[in-house]
Amino acid sequence: MSTMRGLPKAARLSARGLLLGLLMTAFLAPFYLMLRNALMDTQGLTSPEWTWWPSTMHFENFTSLFSDPAVSMGTALTNSLLIAAITAPVSTLLASAAGYAFARIPVPGRGVLLGLVVATLMIPGSVTFVPTFVVVGSMGGVNTLWGIIVPGLFNPFAVLLFRNFYLQFPTEIEEAGRLDGLGWFGLYRRIALPSSGAMLASLGALAFIDSWNSFLWPLVIGQDPSAWTAQIALSTFLTSQTINLPGLFAGAVVTITPLVVMFLVAQRYIVEGIATSGLKG
Repeated sequence: MSTMRGLPKAARLSARGLLLGLLMTAFLAPFYLMLRNALMDTQGLTSPEWTWWPSTMHFENFTSLFSDPAVSMGTALTNSLLIAAITAPVSTLLASAAGYAFARIPVPGRGVLLGLVVATLMIPGSVTFVPTFVVVGSMGGVNTLWGIIVPGLFNPFAVLLFRNFYLQFPTEIEEAGRLDGLGWFGLYRRIALPSSGAMLASLGALAFIDSWNSFLWPLVIGQDPSAWTAQIALSTFLTSQTINLPGLFAGAVVTITPLVVMFLVAQRYIVEGIATSGLKG
């Protein structure tokens, strides 16, 4: 840092610009490779000669995604969108309500319950995977979308973030609401919840991305092709029997587009929400 401060202003700006350029290149390189490969044929992808861009762009790789009778990519994308659109807002609202309860409602054993929530973060997912499958399967959740959605509605990490956020929330505002006759639920619904917009947006966006990228649980529950998600449909392009590299990269471009749009729209809220959540309390 002292070396940078000793340089002239123009040199410092040039160094920062170079650093930002390198970081931007490293960030955009996977997207470039994905799009380049999606527009090539199998011969071009497996050729030992490197080409920066295909001389003939094969847009039929994208159209064949939705015309392949073996893999219903349209159904898989719809399932992923429906699952993520339900999981993200519901899990975020549940975490918000639980976090407010832990931060404000003085019930006996609140510390023990909070400790149990923290303990769930320390349990590997592989330990609870089989018991969760047995429970969901016994309830008829196999090959259903609700069987994929319900186990992902509880997010203990989001509960802790909301709790820390509400611990820093000014109590004077809630006291004014209590003078107006509001109870705990009224204080949460009318005051606390509307004031946590950044947290709701950031954690909701992260929950959407996590749900969209989920693979193992939807693979086990969605055994029928009608219940496949986009990630499972993608895996069918690369198996021990068949290898369809153009279809795999074209499908990757299609499935990653909603996540890129989500991140570009919500990136400011993600940073603001995590920054305001705090790590104390």
